[in-house]
This record gives sequence, structure tokens and C-alpha cells, in this order.
Amino acid sequence: QVQLVESGGGLVQPGGSLRLSCATSRSIFSIYTMGWYRQAPGKQRELVASITKGGSTNYIDSVKGRFTISRDNAKNTVYLQMNSLKPEDTTVYYCNKVGPPYASWGQGTQVTVSS
Repeated sequence: QVQLVESGGGLVQPGGSLRLSCATSRSIFSIYTMGWYRQAPGKQRELVASITKGGSTNYIDSVKGRFTISRDNAKNTVYLQMNSLKPEDTTVYYCNKVGPPYASWGQGTQVTVSS
């Protein structure tokens, strides 16, 4: 069974930075485009950033210029560097492959941006 383990969240002041990590299995990491998602309470989960096997990236408009997704192929790990964080970035962040069928979702990592 594919496992996705997210980490790196926490409490940070507005304007601060965090780096999220997602460790996964080679079975999906080596094949699929990977992405970071977030889901605020009462809202649908949204794809925030994605990265292809070749390293091409894509972002939603609200995080462009602030977030950077990357991948370490040797470690089967995907990262999300988040800079200039805003209170509206507060929520739980998840990683998974892009597009269904999804692997089983991990527990996510909570990001809280507050002064």
C-alpha cells in the first residue's frame, strides 16, 4: 500500500516561511506528477502546486511567486517551500499524485499563519 507522509507544518507569523516535506513510495513517485493540496474547513481540497517527473512546475495564482515545489528523486520526496505566508494560507496541506485515482491520503500537515 502506498504511503504518503507529510511533515514540516507549524505556526508561523505572517510573512514567515515553512518548508513542507512529503515522503512517498517509489511506486508512485517515479511514475506520476506529484502535487501539494490544501483543504480549508468546509471547502473542497484544491491543488496548490504540482511538479512533473521532469521537473516542470505549476501553481495556482494565489501562491505564485511565494511557493516553490521541488522533488528529490533519490529520496522519493516532494517539498513545498512556502515564503511570505499569509493568514489565508492557514489550513491542512496534503501531497498526492495529480489526478485520480489518488493514492490513500496521508494525515496532512497543519500550517497556521497568525500573529
